[in-house]
Amino acid sequence: MAKAKQLLEDLTFAGPHEVLRGDLALVGQPGVVYTPKEGRALPAVAFGHGWLQPAGRYRELLRHLASWGIVAAAPSTQRGPLPSHRLFADDLLSTLEMVTNVRLGPGAISVDPLKLGLAGHSTGGGAAVLAAAKAPAVRAVATFAPAQTIPSASRAAEQVECPGMHLAADDDLVAPAQGNAEVITRAWAGPAQLRTLPKASHLAVAEGSHWSQLLVHGKPHRATQRTVRALFTAFFLTHLTGTDKYRPLLDESVKAAKIVDLDEKEKAAH
Repeated sequence: MAKAKQLLEDLTFAGPHEVLRGDLALVGQPGVVYTPKEGRALPAVAFGHGWLQPAGRYRELLRHLASWGIVAAAPSTQRGPLPSHRLFADDLLSTLEMVTNVRLGPGAISVDPLKLGLAGHSTGGGAAVLAAAKAPAVRAVATFAPAQTIPSASRAAEQVECPGMHLAADDDLVAPAQGNAEVITRAWAGPAQLRTLPKASHLAVAEGSHWSQLLVHGKPHRATQRTVRALFTAFFLTHLTGTDKYRPLLDESVKAAKIVDLDEKEKAAH
């Protein structure tokens, strides 16, 4: 437990890499990309924004991943009130393709096509699951407050064999864990973990303010953002780079993100 707590603390701080920011629109898709200043055969993660949210509300999360050596990109598509989750999933996969095949930065960066991950918040989390179901090349999927999609994210999860980590917000009135993160985790074909974050609402991971807060319950929460950054970093470094250094954090509960024992929960319900 002490080891996991220390790793969580360590990973809330920025990593050793200087970070560059780029515009995905330059290669044909609205969105942003954050990269370490240099590095060859880097891991890459495409991140799906939540309903109505601009990609800019996740800039510190993306920058944080990049500071730890992970290319992090977020398409800014399907931003309207009636998004196509299927097309958004395709955009996430296109984003991974772009960062893998297009020269990034001043040419001192390259992405390894065998080190690709997906992440997302809300319906962006659901879209990440849809994308992973179609792309066996994806090696890891992490979500915060994932929401069901059309087609169903939990149905798609039955085809996802890579590791999954789903973080549920304790005070989520928009996509409560019971019908969303929990169902997705139970359906997951590969190894999957569900954690709950206390005092977190649906928008806890989003940064800054945005007019959508008038429509969507919840607000930014710095403690949650720090925890999500640390857990996402540990998860992707472990599953995309092969390091075991951060595994104790993934294997143990911490006060800020308790692991849910779904078998125990099911027994208690009967």
